[in-house]
Amino acid sequence: MSLIKENIKDLLPSSTLLINEMCKEMSKAGKTIYQFGFGQSPFPVPEKIVEALKVNAHQKDYLPSKGLFELRKSIAGFLTRKGYKNLNHENIIIGPGSKELMFLLQVAFDGEVILPVPSWVSYAPQAIIAKNKYHWIQTEKETNWHISPEHIDQIASKIESKNKLIILNSPNNPSGTNIHLLKELGEVFTKHNITVLSDEIYSELYFKDNYKSISHFHENTIVSSSLSKWAGAGGWRVGYFAVPNNLIEIFEKLAVLGTETFSAVSAPTQFAAITAYEEDHSEYLNKSKKILHVIAHYVYEQLKQLDIDMIEPEGGFYLMPDFTRMLQNKFKNSKDFCKTLLDEAGVAVLPGSDFGFPVEKLIFRLSYVDFNGAEFLKVKDSDITEENLVKYAPKIVDGVQQIINFAKKYA
Repeated sequence: MSLIKENIKDLLPSSTLLINEMCKEMSKAGKTIYQFGFGQSPFPVPEKIVEALKVNAHQKDYLPSKGLFELRKSIAGFLTRKGYKNLNHENIIIGPGSKELMFLLQVAFDGEVILPVPSWVSYAPQAIIAKNKYHWIQTEKETNWHISPEHIDQIASKIESKNKLIILNSPNNPSGTNIHLLKELGEVFTKHNITVLSDEIYSELYFKDNYKSISHFHENTIVSSSLSKWAGAGGWRVGYFAVPNNLIEIFEKLAVLGTETFSAVSAPTQFAAITAYEEDHSEYLNKSKKILHVIAHYVYEQLKQLDIDMIEPEGGFYLMPDFTRMLQNKFKNSKDFCKTLLDEAGVAVLPGSDFGFPVEKLIFRLSYVDFNGAEFLKVKDSDITEENLVKYAPKIVDGVQQIINFAKKYA
């Protein structure tokens, strides 16, 4: 008799973490690997925040399960300055990365979950663990790989539960695209009484300066983010939820679950994170975004010479090419496609099936972060050009060429 519960016996390790470990092992064995599979910021944590961590290394006491008061207050102020409404520290809860808070939300939520395709790799497994019924919504390139109001009208009529939760991610992992129909979506979410979890972990890396949140258009929206992507601090594990007053029941239950799981987030990192949300990091952020934008455009333009479908990224560090039309007679599914690409060309990417796409769609997620971010940040703004990528991001240039050569070989 198995000791494992039926609902999780078929779960596999997170594909993003698995590809990272696989690449490390292959690199140790001496193989040249282009690590386009793992979505980790290439940039160092801003020095002011690092110094704050050093100063607070002595902090050893358990902090409140909802999070350090000063940190919650600084995050509320940070969001308010960005135009988020009706927030104070009482709306903020701190978790060991936003991923854990998302999981606890799925554990607490009594209803059914809606997931757009494509979705981040952990949303669906978390629903499985929490025994939540979930529904995929297949999106299209024509809607920027995001849901439309029509999608919501169709799926809402099929859901029996009166409680519905949809998880949105913008800029999106894996497509790099942004949601643009915010007002219209806000109206249809209200119409169907849908609670929204807005995963905004890449919002600070939106290439333009006018990022808008769905929370501005729909009251029942939980905003999720962390230090991981914009501050390069994935390993610090400091995330937060901003929960509106009318979802206070969820907020309080998340806090209870926190006391029974992670107890409290690391004290030194919480104290250091205050600096992240109170100090001005615009110079670091603007330069990071410029570098990512230049690389995104370069990768897009290079791959566009192939007979594939693709949308140019608008933020974050992902791009999602679709090789189905070009190579559908050569590979039976996206996993085989990506495995062959890794084995033959040394390029590590994640198959589209990990993000909800049908396996026969030859889509993959490319994370364009395999470069030395610390060194690239040192160059003058005028030197952040596509022509200089061969100098400052050589593995991006070489890896993309490997993909092109591979595709042409099998075409």
